[in-house]
Amino acid sequence: MMRRALLAALALLGAVPAFAQAPATRYPERPVVMVMPYTPGAADVLIRAMSENFQKTLGQPLVLITRDGASGVVGMRSVAAAAPDGYTLGHTPMTAIVVQPHMVRATGTEPQNFEAVCGTNENVLGIVVRADSPVHTLPELVAEGRRRPMSYGSPGPNSLPQLGVWRVQRATGVEFNHVPYRGEAPHLNDTLGGRLDFSAAVVSSAAEMVQAGKMRLITVFSNRRHPDFPDVPTAREQGIDALQLSQVGIYAPRGTPAPVLDRLEEACRTALETPAVRQVLDTTRSPAAFMPRAALNAMLRDEYTTYGRILKELGVQPE
Repeated sequence: MMRRALLAALALLGAVPAFAQAPATRYPERPVVMVMPYTPGAADVLIRAMSENFQKTLGQPLVLITRDGASGVVGMRSVAAAAPDGYTLGHTPMTAIVVQPHMVRATGTEPQNFEAVCGTNENVLGIVVRADSPVHTLPELVAEGRRRPMSYGSPGPNSLPQLGVWRVQRATGVEFNHVPYRGEAPHLNDTLGGRLDFSAAVVSSAAEMVQAGKMRLITVFSNRRHPDFPDVPTAREQGIDALQLSQVGIYAPRGTPAPVLDRLEEACRTALETPAVRQVLDTTRSPAAFMPRAALNAMLRDEYTTYGRILKELGVQPE
C-alpha cells in the first residue's frame, strides 16, 4: 500500500508542471490589452499596424488603452500591477522604467517589475541648429561653446535629449546652459527664432524643419546614422563619446510565463518585418530596432544603473 501511495504521489508531482503550463499553451484565449502610457501619437499608429500581424499570429487582437501621465509612469505602473498572464502589456520608451524611478520615489516602475517582450524601434536623438548657424558639426559646436556662452533647449529636465548633451559636456569639458521646456515644439520654435543656440531633440520632431531647410541636424546620439539623414554622422563618428539611446519596447508584468513571452516575442519580431509596419516607422522617422527580450532585459538593468549614477552626478534627488 505504501508503494502504491508513493507512486501516486510521484505521478501527481509529475503532473503539476503539465497542468501549470496548460494555460500558457492555450494563450491567448481573449484579446490582449496594450497600455499606451503617453498621449496618442506615432506610437499608437505603430501598435495599430502591428496589431494586424499579432492577430494573424496569435488569433486575438490587441486592444489599445491610453493611460498617460507622469512621463509614462501612470501607464507603466498599471502594467506592472496587472496579472502576469500575458493579457496586459505596455509599449514605451525606457524613460519610465530606467529614469523616472530615480527621480520619483515609489514609482513601481523599476526594471524588476517587468519582463521585456521585445524592442520595437528607436527614437533617435540629436542636436539641431538654425539653418543660418555657423555651426555645422558637433566639434564646431563644442569649439563655439568654449568661445562664448551658449544656451540650448530640450523637452524637459533630465530628458534623454538633455542627457545626450550632458554626455557631450562630460566628454569634452565644455559647458552649455540648459533651458528645459515642456515638450518638443516650444524649444524647437525658440531655436528657430534665435532665442536659443541649439536644441536637443528626438530627430523625428525636428525632421520636417530640417528637410524644409529651416534647421540643420549636426549629429545624432545613436550608434547608427538616421536613415532619413544618412549624411549626418553620429557623435562617436565625430570623435565625441556621447551615445544616448532611446529604445522603445513592449513589456509585460514580472512573472509572466516564459512560453507566453516567447509567443509574444515572435509575434513582435514578425510584425516588424511586415511592409505595413515598416511603412509606419519610415513615415514617423523612427527606425525599426527589434531587440529580443533577453537583450532588452539586460539593457534595462544596465541603463537603470547608469542613469542612477548620472542623475546622482547631476544632483537629482528623488521627490
